Amino acid sequence: MTHAIRIHKTGGPDVLQWEDVEVGEPARGEVRLRQHAVGLNYIDVYFRTGLYPNDVFPIIPGMEGAGEVIAVGPGVGGLETGDRVAYAGPIGGYAEERLIAADRLVKMPDTIDYQTAAAMMLQGMTAQYLLRRTFDVGPDTTLLFHAAAGGVGLIACQWASHLGATVIGTVGSEQKAELARANGCQHTILYKDEDFVERVREITGGEGCDVVYDSIGKDTFPGSLDCLKPLGLWVSFGQSSGALPDINLGILAQKGSLFATRPTLFTYVAKRDDLVATANDLFDVVSAGHVKIAVNQTYPLKDAATAHRDLEARKTTGSTVLLP
Repeated sequence: MTHAIRIHKTGGPDVLQWEDVEVGEPARGEVRLRQHAVGLNYIDVYFRTGLYPNDVFPIIPGMEGAGEVIAVGPGVGGLETGDRVAYAGPIGGYAEERLIAADRLVKMPDTIDYQTAAAMMLQGMTAQYLLRRTFDVGPDTTLLFHAAAGGVGLIACQWASHLGATVIGTVGSEQKAELARANGCQHTILYKDEDFVERVREITGGEGCDVVYDSIGKDTFPGSLDCLKPLGLWVSFGQSSGALPDINLGILAQKGSLFATRPTLFTYVAKRDDLVATANDLFDVVSAGHVKIAVNQTYPLKDAATAHRDLEARKTTGSTVLLP
């Protein structure tokens, strides 16, 4: 018998229950994983509250983790017991041990420890596809990244700076502004005290940005569009402040023939080859020191409810790891 956090109904952090669970043996194509660290992400809140609906309860939340293979099911190639592996998706991460499809796992290099891997797989691979595939960021790019001191934000700002981009970030406090600047964000905007659209115009000399990365949602729309150059790209990849209103696509024409996309990591890594390439690109920049993963908070896995409260209250910075 092992333990996991389970949800029997949607709601606030109190629905996260620490319970005994039976894991079982891996089926064909699966492995059993003993987890050493589990990542905390805002998508976990979406599943807990029902914003991302689920038809079957109870569920074990969590989309990211790292650990050791302890059993291998039939038909699995390329993995054996003792291998150090990490993943981002599928759901089921808030557990001491779990079963998972082998083709969703990637082997970890020796240079990366379990906590770092668990903290960076979902957020780091999100940064990878945002900067390398959704928009090809380079030295000529000026970008705005909302929530620059968050988990994805700190990774993305470092990576974008390494690529030579001009990086502008919004943050909620001067403390978070200092953190963002220490991680590659050249210009910070205190969104509670400043009009971020006006400040972007000042910073860019009235030109605007090539791309805006927006995980905030309701509170930053339509302001994010007003930060773009004509033909610029608005990347809406989250909604921590609430769902966006229904959008009339005519607004994109009115504001400069803009482009818009609503991407998800799991589309970008649905194919095994894309998953491996994305993870390896992330491992390379971390191992080389171009991107440092800031594990700024850790909580016992059994205290996941406390971690959720702190995340939703915006008390966290960088990455948060739950320890089984």
